[in-house]
Amino acid sequence: MLEFRSFELEDKDLINSYLKNQNYRVSDLCFVNLYAWGKKFNTQFAVCDDWLFIRFKDNYGRNSYLKPIGEGDIKKGIELIIEDHKQFDTVFQIRGVTKEMIAEIEEAMPGVFEYKLNMSVSDYIYTSEKLINLKGKKLQSKRNHINRFKRENSWKYKTLTGNPQLVKECKSMLDKWMEINSDEKDPSLAYDDFATKIMLENFEYLGLKGGLICVDNEIAAFSIGEVLTEDTVVVHVEKAFTSIHGAYTIMNQQFVLNEAAEYKYINREEDMGVENLRKAKLSYQPDILLEKYNARFKE
Repeated sequence: MLEFRSFELEDKDLINSYLKNQNYRVSDLCFVNLYAWGKKFNTQFAVCDDWLFIRFKDNYGRNSYLKPIGEGDIKKGIELIIEDHKQFDTVFQIRGVTKEMIAEIEEAMPGVFEYKLNMSVSDYIYTSEKLINLKGKKLQSKRNHINRFKRENSWKYKTLTGNPQLVKECKSMLDKWMEINSDEKDPSLAYDDFATKIMLENFEYLGLKGGLICVDNEIAAFSIGEVLTEDTVVVHVEKAFTSIHGAYTIMNQQFVLNEAAEYKYINREEDMGVENLRKAKLSYQPDILLEKYNARFKE
């Protein structure tokens, strides 16, 4: 029987000892996301027979699992979570399954599952070269936003890495941002605020990368990310004041230029089914739309 428990900060090294051996480029498989968003999704983990198991609740309150992470027979790992799920009265499902994962599951357990695309949790991945240089006609508007920002503002980029005082100042900027953007009809913003503060308060311990944009010596935007796989950096947080034209656009570019240029890919995570967010992520012309599927037993 698997013994699940909630993620704690001190579990970082244990969880990373499993995650470091995978190269799916999936934003879900990251200790920071699992821990920082654990409160919202009641995310828990168990370790057994050299496998890491992750269980959480989806937006409908259904108990769900990520694909087991580890070495060895994936069939055995999946059989363990199938057995664990028998205590619940919801449908069994493995969420966030990529095509690469599907191939591995099908090889071990052919014909057992059916897979349904879930676009709202699919990841948007770009080459770092694209986000830095913004070449081509399709990204002309991004270059225009940045050029206008530079014309209209006295600005400077500063790295958060190794600078705890600036990280602390980002918390104050976040509070101002929340005052402007808080919406009682959108409770997810409260979770977003909670998760972002976890990252800022534990920035160095979590091994995060970050940067900010100052306009007239005031923080106008900041971004937080980390190394996800050997060739990919994931961006967890990006906040900017929309009253400053182009602040988001230049923050996007400058973070990659200064913190992640040596990595091939930048994973900017999912759109959560939010239409405006989806439109914004598509406007950057993703090089990889990392589709994720829900796996359920065939009827």
